[in-house]
Amino acid sequence: MTAPPTPPPAAPRVPRHLAVIMDGNGRWAQQRHRPRAIGHRAGARAVNLCIDFCLDKGIGALTLFAFSSENWGRPEDEVGALMKLFLNALEREVSELHRRGVRVRFIGDRERFPDGIRARMREAEALTAGNDRLALNIAASYGGRQDIAAAARSLAEDVAAGRLRPEQVDEALFGTRVALADLPPPDLFIRTGGDHRVSNFLLWQLAYTELWFTETLWPALDAATLQRALDDYASRERRFGLTGAQVAGRQDEPTA
Repeated sequence: MTAPPTPPPAAPRVPRHLAVIMDGNGRWAQQRHRPRAIGHRAGARAVNLCIDFCLDKGIGALTLFAFSSENWGRPEDEVGALMKLFLNALEREVSELHRRGVRVRFIGDRERFPDGIRARMREAEALTAGNDRLALNIAASYGGRQDIAAAARSLAEDVAAGRLRPEQVDEALFGTRVALADLPPPDLFIRTGGDHRVSNFLLWQLAYTELWFTETLWPALDAATLQRALDDYASRERRFGLTGAQVAGRQDEPTA
């Protein structure tokens, strides 16, 4: 008789890994009759608040969707303002993040960025590589489909070179080739700004992530909003394809 599947361990009451789409900068600025660039600048302050919150709550990883692969198609002046803001943030914030034990990493196609920004990215990653209090991942020029395609290409190259056999390629192996493979998948996904979609963000990694949406525009984010998301997450039953009874049975098992 086939043994029943082993239920996963109980979900942590505080997410190990939080993924965030920071939406609403432009609309926040428009509501105030200001240029969209002002909204992006205000959004940078919300990033610091989110990092502070994760450090305070003991969340081990935070992945922020800063700039999608599709965002390159936005108006040239807005892209230019974003690049300037990005560079300024790298120059201004990284030393403080390092002091606080934050490891900074960038995922996405960085080849599209100007040389100066790419250099700052490398410097930030090198400076903070040994930190372990919070893994801060910045998705920049990133797309979930792009990520999956790159993983498939990597595996195809290994098969073509004879390093792998096709039958060895399974979900577990594929998962080692996508971005953030060294981290647990996001437990909780938050999107601000009112839209209810994942917008090509971490498509592989979000398979069993709990999703939480808020009308709050990103620059207006506060700790109370983030706490509401965590409270809602803590109230959910995460079954990972199993039944509630199976999950409850695993949670009732005595610990060694």
